[in-house]
Amino acid sequence: MAGESSFDVVSDFDDMEMRNALDQVRREVQQRYDFKGVKFDLTQAKTELVLHTDDEFRAKAIRDLIESKAVKRGLSLKVFDWGKLEPAGGDTVKQTIALRRGLSEDLAKKLSKLIRDEFPKVKSQIQGDALRVTAKSKDDLQLVIARLKELDEQSPLQFTNYR
Repeated sequence: MAGESSFDVVSDFDDMEMRNALDQVRREVQQRYDFKGVKFDLTQAKTELVLHTDDEFRAKAIRDLIESKAVKRGLSLKVFDWGKLEPAGGDTVKQTIALRRGLSEDLAKKLSKLIRDEFPKVKSQIQGDALRVTAKSKDDLQLVIARLKELDEQSPLQFTNYR
């Protein structure tokens, strides 16, 4: 019996690793000499981070810290959508950093069209914020995964539920 194999294309990140990376950033800011006496607050919500600090220079330094700690924790930098620096009153600045999660509808359609055009034996269908890819041959699915890994998209792609 030749059953169909499938996998899901998703865009997600590990919440715990994100929390650990941000905790490392907070500890390093407390310990570093160039941040002594600086107002600093980094809060995490489900879909965004909010950074409050003294000036634009400190915000850029903290951005570098966040990116370096995220990479060390295995998080993709494509997860972060850096907003504009805005004055927050009292000589401070605020920056909202959106966290990308899930495939956008446009990206899912683009990936589905690419799979349809390049792999005629493979079917794909959009399921919410994921893309289900099915085929009779696991080799075809592995070729699709290899092709999708070559793409440089604005969202990080992961491949789950491979069966």
